Amino acid sequence: MRNTYVVCYDIRDDRRLPKVFNTIRNYGDLLQYSVFECQWTPIDLARCRHELSEIIKQDADQVLFVDLGSTAGRGERVISAVGQPYSPLDAACIVA
Repeated sequence: MRNTYVVCYDIRDDRRLPKVFNTIRNYGDLLQYSVFECQWTPIDLARCRHELSEIIKQDADQVLFVDLGSTAGRGERVISAVGQPYSPLDAACIVA
């Protein structure tokens, strides 16, 4: 069974940032700069967490995983915003 996760991160070193971005990008959809939506099985989650643990500095960086529950029967994704309206980021992203 797949669950939907919101994944966001705070990386303190610009050299690690692109590695973290690309790792999560391989698993999910970019919503906003450092925020992703991922549809994962428990194995997918474990793999992503393992890959990230080898990249980040444990005492300086943080990656958050917010479990939104099962994807079954959820329907369309609904995202609302305050301020600038949400728009999907389908373009290629460049992280310097």
